[in-house]
Amino acid sequence: MAPFLAYTDKGSDTPQALPLVLVHGHPFDHTMWTPQIEAFSATRRVIAPDLRGYGASPVVPGVTPLSRFAEDLEELLDDLKADAFVLAGLSMGGQIAMECCARFGDRVRGLVLADTSPAPETSGGRTARNDMADRLLAEGMRGYADEVLEKMVAPTAPPEVKAHVHRMMTSTDPEGAAAALRGRAERPDYRPLLTRVAVPALVVVGEDDAYTPVSDAEAMHALLPHSVLHVVRDAAHLPNLERPTEFNEALARFLTTVEA
Repeated sequence: MAPFLAYTDKGSDTPQALPLVLVHGHPFDHTMWTPQIEAFSATRRVIAPDLRGYGASPVVPGVTPLSRFAEDLEELLDDLKADAFVLAGLSMGGQIAMECCARFGDRVRGLVLADTSPAPETSGGRTARNDMADRLLAEGMRGYADEVLEKMVAPTAPPEVKAHVHRMMTSTDPEGAAAALRGRAERPDYRPLLTRVAVPALVVVGEDDAYTPVSDAEAMHALLPHSVLHVVRDAAHLPNLERPTEFNEALARFLTTVEA
């Protein structure tokens, strides 16, 4: 039976290099990882899915909790026979990566958390996410995309990066985006989990990220027993796209550490 999720699977398994699994954020798709797929698939297997409700994966209306996203990923990685890997997630993808650690952390050999937060949603945040879900269902994605583009990426980001980010957001199905927003509104507290992560971890954040600021990254770094922190200058919420060379260099150093 074909996997539920659409995905890209590039590069080849080698004994020396762990597969790299990349989990995108909201409201994007796997192409947000294009610079990393291109850079790292030359030396290792890189798996980048479209989460349910995003990209080419099926849209399931209603509520999609982070646990459902993690179950989908576990099923996909089982299908692809990826038994051990480095797991990277950005924003919502980072929260899904934390949920994956809770579910099948014995398969995770290294953890990358970029521009994300482990804290549970606040009451105000729950209201805001559900209100936004209602708005996206009523109005579609374009108005939201126009409003948040220069919070997702810095105003100084290259025009082609802005165009890519805007295109991903406006291409997302509102029902999939709304279901994810309602699920994230109920997310648990992952901070106790992070204190138990025994594998190496890399925390990355854009210096100008307004959604998950540097202080959030510093707090995660303090919780993780074996972590390094890298702050990407002149970047906002998507440093992997805004400053791909710097992001890839930090990720490459981390992978070398994991596999040493």
